[in-house]
Formats: sequence, structure tokens, C-alpha cells
Amino acid sequence: MTRLFPQSLSKTCNQALSSYQAEIDRLTLYEDRIEKARQIWPHRKQNNPFEEVKEKLAAMCSGARRCHYCEDSYADEIEHFFPKVIFPEKTFVWNNFLLACGPCNSPKSNKFAIFEKESREQLNLTSQYSLKKVRKQPPPIGDPVLINPRNENPLDFLFLDINDSFMFTEIEEDEESEAYQRAYYTIQILKLNIRDDLVRARKSAYGNYKARLREYIIERNLAQSSKTAELIQNIQQELHPTVWAEMKRQHNHIPELNELFSTAPEALSW
Repeated sequence: MTRLFPQSLSKTCNQALSSYQAEIDRLTLYEDRIEKARQIWPHRKQNNPFEEVKEKLAAMCSGARRCHYCEDSYADEIEHFFPKVIFPEKTFVWNNFLLACGPCNSPKSNKFAIFEKESREQLNLTSQYSLKKVRKQPPPIGDPVLINPRNENPLDFLFLDINDSFMFTEIEEDEESEAYQRAYYTIQILKLNIRDDLVRARKSAYGNYKARLREYIIERNLAQSSKTAELIQNIQQELHPTVWAEMKRQHNHIPELNELFSTAPEALSW
């Protein structure tokens, strides 16, 4: 996971989303707002404004419409970062949308936890706000435990081992800290380490990035400007941008990467 580049919607699309959201927000009771969100979401998301929503979300993807969470599988599902069954007031809010694949969206689903504002205790909202319960009151105010790639850099919390396992670990070592808990929760909820194909894909991406960088160095030395521009673009559009970000972050500690980036230091800015 890396931070996503922001995209803006047109005025027309924003107005449409606001009108859909107003259908929910005008209701007084919390349980009524949840039910309204559940009812109208499947129908409203088929309307024209969502063509633009999907287009803008796809523009944030790495490679060919890859998942905003795992960066690997094809993303074809609009995902609510704040689940609409708990936060109906965010059902049609642009900044609450991500584009996700089934293997990420399915296990994440409505699972959500917060750090309660005053106590900073981690509260699992899923068990308290399941669809099988009648929920009379909205959740307490707090901050998400799950890392949100739309407005923060996941690599401030996560470290991807590109030297051996190609699995994520927590940067913060103190298990009592919020930073550790956020990293651990994100890894577990999205199953970022237990999907074997996903781990293998990161390793494959690592090899692809190295090969492209070596090719770039050769073409640059031959003064092939058109070819080097194409290779830079290919690197920037390669799958698993987290692997590339970690190659830049860890290059001083991995000899083959240190040699490559020493030869092409400009690549550190890509």
C-alpha cells in the first residue's frame, strides 16, 4: 500500500453525490439512516455520476486498474473505507471511496475499529454494529485503526521486506502504540501476508523493477532519450508501487540496489 494521488470530481458529479447523500442525512433516526443507505446505494451507484467516480478511482490505481489496497488484483468494486452500515453519513462521500478487488473487499467488508477519542481505547465496531442488531445510536467519535491510503502514507506504518519474505511488518516495535496497532490491524484485516499469490507477485514485481532500471541505465548511457522516457513511464506504471517505494527506501542496505541507484540516482525521484 502506498498513498494514492488525489483526483477531483467535476462540479456536476459532486452535486449528484451530495443530493444522494441528502436523502440519507434528512432522516432523524440513526437506524433509519442506515436502512436508507442500504436501500439506495445499489440503485444510485448505477447512475451516470458513478461513471466519473469509477474513472477517477481507476486513475488512482497502479498499473491496469489494480486494487488500492493490495495493488495486485483487478479492482472492480467501489469500497467504502468507513462502512456505510456503520457510517451512513459517508455513503456518498467522495473521499470515502476506494477501488478494491474482491480478495480485499470481501475480508474487509464491514470490519472496522476506531481509537475512541478520549480513552484512545481500540473499539471493534463490527461486533457492536452488525446488520443483525438494531442500532439506535451512532458509534462514538474516534479515529480509524485501519490505514487509509487516500489521506495518509501507509509506509509511515508498514515495512515491506524486499530482501527475503516479501511480507509486511510493523515499523513501530512497541505493541502498545497506536502506530503498531494500526499496522497490525491493516495487515490482518486485508490479509496482506497470507495470500500466497500476492506475496509471490511482490517478488516478481521486484525482479521487474530491477530489470527495467538496468535497461534504463543502458539506454541512458546510449543517449536514447525516447527510450529512456518510455522506461521511466513503465516503471511509474508498474504493478506493486510499494515494492518500488521500498526499493528506494531500502537501497542503502541492499548491495545490488545500492549499486543500481548509485548509477542512476535520478531514479530515486521517480
